[in-house]
Amino acid sequence: MASSRSVARLVRDHSESEAGRYEKLYWMVLDAIPSSVLLVDRQMRVVSANRNFLDRARRAESETVGHRIDTVFPPVIVEQMDLAARIHAAFEGNVSTKGERMVYRAPGLATRVYYYNLIPFSWRGAIEVVMLLLEDVTEQMKLGEEARRAERHLASVVESASDIVLSTSTDGRLMTWNASAQKISGYTAQEVQGRMFFELCAQSHQASAREAFERARRGERFDIAEWDLTTKAGTPVPVSWVGSAMRDDQGRVVAVVAVGRDLTERRKFEAHLLHSQKLAALGVLAGGIAHEVRNPLSISSSAAQFLLEEPDDPEFRRQCATKVLAGIRRACLIIENLLHFARLGAQPDMVRLDLVSQIREAAALAGPQAGVQRVKMELDLLDHPVFVSGVPGLLQQVFMNLFLNALAAMPSGGSLRVSLEEANDEGRIQITDTGCGMASPDIEKIFDPFYTTKPSGKGTGLGLSICYSIVRQHFGVIEVESREAQGSTFIVRLPLLKSA
Repeated sequence: MASSRSVARLVRDHSESEAGRYEKLYWMVLDAIPSSVLLVDRQMRVVSANRNFLDRARRAESETVGHRIDTVFPPVIVEQMDLAARIHAAFEGNVSTKGERMVYRAPGLATRVYYYNLIPFSWRGAIEVVMLLLEDVTEQMKLGEEARRAERHLASVVESASDIVLSTSTDGRLMTWNASAQKISGYTAQEVQGRMFFELCAQSHQASAREAFERARRGERFDIAEWDLTTKAGTPVPVSWVGSAMRDDQGRVVAVVAVGRDLTERRKFEAHLLHSQKLAALGVLAGGIAHEVRNPLSISSSAAQFLLEEPDDPEFRRQCATKVLAGIRRACLIIENLLHFARLGAQPDMVRLDLVSQIREAAALAGPQAGVQRVKMELDLLDHPVFVSGVPGLLQQVFMNLFLNALAAMPSGGSLRVSLEEANDEGRIQITDTGCGMASPDIEKIFDPFYTTKPSGKGTGLGLSICYSIVRQHFGVIEVESREAQGSTFIVRLPLLKSA
């Protein structure tokens, strides 16, 4: 049996072993802390310092542990922080210091910014040491400053933007309102703060704006929309808007951002441009009228002058009289077509009619002329009625004009093919000839009033313009494809009536 002395020695060795293990564990934990930790005694000496502090301060443990705090830190830092007095207060009054800021620059290193805490530790009622805990926040402060710089830059961009830039809460209440918004509306940011955005829109546009913001609230982007903004003076301002949802880190919609562009100057420019286009069109129209009417009037005038000389030859007098009459008829025809062209602006009374029968009737009228010119007409029509809403006489005039134009392009014979098909709720009529075709510059102007590719005196240049206007009145489209010396294809597309 072991003696009591042997047992005591075993207990003591075991206790010393346990103490060493816990001390080692203590230092492992201390060195693993990502912050700098120092323990200071009542004599202001550093009792211990963890690896984080030694590495960041570039100090050896022998140069730190056992030395006074005012030799470990630059005296100016100790004085500025009043560190000695704070440590003394911690020992005497058990007073902690939390969240104080310290700027520290170790030799050969850049300046670092720390937040420090002083925490007193007691043993059996007496303060043994004070822990100085230093948290390096240099990088966080840099990031914070960069974020603030980016925020200031963004705010400057928004404020200096010429467009309206605003943000609202998810229910449409205004939160931000930039300088351009103030300038255009007359309202300051304080005056609109918390107001519903829709209240500032014209009455007729409020419902549309609500719907668009509701879509943005659901996370959708609303397309370009035009809502008049009512100014403080009550004047409507045309504004083009586009907006989208603003999301947080979790993807939740937290606000709606909208950008608006004042269209006032643009509308003025468009009105000026439209006025200029009208004047230009009027000039072209006047020039065309003068050109077309001058030719028959010149012939009539020359023939009338010969008649005034009272020639003795009866046949010559008859020829002169015939030319006068032909010139007058030609001028009357031009004026009649021009009046017809002008009257197309009125909305005609439309009825339900069959395109198949309309095309067949027009082809029957043009058939004799095609036979004389040795032009083969081929009809490829559907075997069932194709109904559209229209005016029978006007649509037949379109088809007849297109047939006659095609025949005029084939004076020495050729082929004229007319087809009809249904596609995408439209009736598609295609008229293809094998005539002389047109050059690209002619194609671009073919529907302009008084523009014609026929020889002088053979056409007024109003036929295709009238066709274009009639088709547009029927909510349709007329197009042309042509290549010089290879023929032309005119395509007329008209909306179909739904089956009853």
